[in-house]
Amino acid sequence: MDLGLKGKKAIVTGGTRGIGRAIADLLVEEGCDIGICARNPGQIADAVAAFRQRGVEAFGSAVDVADGAALQAFIGQTAGLLGGLDIFISNVSALGISNDEEAWRKGIEIDILGTVRGCEAALPLLEKSGAGAIVVVGTVGAVEVVGPRRAYAAVKAAILPYVKGIAVNLAARNVRANVVSPGTIYFKGGVWNQIEQARPDFYRQALARNPTGRMGTPEEVASAVVFLASPRASFITGTNLICDGAITQRVQF
Repeated sequence: MDLGLKGKKAIVTGGTRGIGRAIADLLVEEGCDIGICARNPGQIADAVAAFRQRGVEAFGSAVDVADGAALQAFIGQTAGLLGGLDIFISNVSALGISNDEEAWRKGIEIDILGTVRGCEAALPLLEKSGAGAIVVVGTVGAVEVVGPRRAYAAVKAAILPYVKGIAVNLAARNVRANVVSPGTIYFKGGVWNQIEQARPDFYRQALARNPTGRMGTPEEVASAVVFLASPRASFITGTNLICDGAITQRVQF
């Protein structure tokens, strides 16, 4: 299926590894020109070079999304280099898996404000697109409680009504906004790979909770994100797409 993305201009935060890199790779495969940011300059340079080899315009900057001014400047400058902005993908997290105040502070600063600042900087540019799309990468932890109290799930949950508000308020301006919430996603160097090595018993318990018998891949999440960002999803806005292999037990109405 042609997703209608050829020539579109996209920005992905956290776009050098894991889910973010898979999203960026798929957008490039579909013909998008792309800008990415992350904290590691070397990984940025490698990713941008790989994207350009595939025949698209690509730019990247080392940015800490907790630095609001730097994030906003990156989005504005990168959209200028791309010649506009049609798609903004917010893929950020402090991964606050504990319940101490430091985890909460980082979660608020990165997961909430990092998302809000990015979206707000992108919105004026997306309005000019005529068919702008935002997709925020969330988590199933925002909709179902598993395990101990932790900052991560709560701060991710705070994003859901914010994204719905964008969808409702900007629908008439042809800007769509959605969330994709992954379940347990495994990749080398990722959180579940680290847990597999450090806490193998806990990893096996988490793996066993998956009805599919396996964890998901970044590419499977990327497929959901890129579809929602594309013109093929032109009447889908304000939704939270659960991408979890049925690991959550809740029923959505």
